[in-house]
Amino acid sequence: MQGKRVYMDNAASTRMDEKVLEAMEPYLFEKYSVATSEFGHSMGIEAKEGLEEARKSIAKRLGAAPGEMIFTSGSAESSNLAIKGVMEANKGHLIVSDIEDFAVLHTARTLEKAGYEVSYLPVDEEGFVDPDELVDTIRDDTVLVSIQHANQEIGTIQDISALAGICDEAEVLFHTDATHTFTRVPLDVEKIPVDLVTLSAHTIHGPKGIGALYVREGTPLKKQMEGGFQEFDMRGGLENIPGAVGFSKAVELVAEDENRRLKELRDMIIDRVQEEIPDTTLNGSREQRLPQNANITFHYVEGESITLHLDMRGIAVSTGSACFSRSLEASHVIMGIGGDHERAHGSVRFSLGRFNTEEEVNYVVDNIKEVVKRLREISPLGKE
Repeated sequence: MQGKRVYMDNAASTRMDEKVLEAMEPYLFEKYSVATSEFGHSMGIEAKEGLEEARKSIAKRLGAAPGEMIFTSGSAESSNLAIKGVMEANKGHLIVSDIEDFAVLHTARTLEKAGYEVSYLPVDEEGFVDPDELVDTIRDDTVLVSIQHANQEIGTIQDISALAGICDEAEVLFHTDATHTFTRVPLDVEKIPVDLVTLSAHTIHGPKGIGALYVREGTPLKKQMEGGFQEFDMRGGLENIPGAVGFSKAVELVAEDENRRLKELRDMIIDRVQEEIPDTTLNGSREQRLPQNANITFHYVEGESITLHLDMRGIAVSTGSACFSRSLEASHVIMGIGGDHERAHGSVRFSLGRFNTEEEVNYVVDNIKEVVKRLREISPLGKE
């Protein structure tokens, strides 16, 4: 209906930065060989050098050694490799939280069907795992704990330092999905005893189809994808060298001033919505929250309707409504923090990125005020 287009679904994926594409281009059109050793041809050596420089750069941002970084096709593969790889190498008991992303949650359920014992940790009304609950759930045969660094829907940032410390003391391996926090929230594996970390490029304006798994040296891990001997013989298959180079450039481009700006835009959305639209609920923690995430329930209306009406106005957001889920289930995250179906169905996630502006934030809030008002006028929900 309107010519203006605003994208605020950056938690799903981001627009690639032009500088990332520029960094990738030589490995698409000039140095396009497979990576070879120093005894191979010059193009292969150049490709190998590009791959290893990218590995070194990404590892440095995490406080890791280059040899601890395995390139994958993305966060889903990284979490699968981390969880299945550790559990199959060790056998035993697995612990995950109730609100993990599906790459972790569905992997846990698959292992459970295969005979592994899995415990699912509940969270509180803001999405936090209780450290005492983790202590009580760890058993003598617990092999791995997987708890996300921050939630993909409500943005709550876990106290990873405390949770990882509990596991370290119990001599249990700890994995965290840092898909939405890497470069946005500090995470240093030299200071925090995490053993495995899932990373992804396309949520920080990098290319799709490339991710990484940090594996602390000495962590037992069973290879999941057979093929060649790539990635320290932990992942068979041709390396995505342009993707790795692009990932590295994307990491380089994220600066603290950008994260501060995203936090300011996030707070503008939250503050304006809460002040100007009645009957709203902020989902997740206000203080310990991703700088790029605002998830709000608009009571008495469907998130699906809000999303579709905003789309007609050129605005892209996402919802926890079952109608927008391929599983036809309401958001397991909103339900996990104690919300009911009405709260889940009315939730809308605004996720910000590098290219969003203050003008866009105001445009979005102005439009959602109109949309919610009109939908409530025709909604039977909440009426006597």
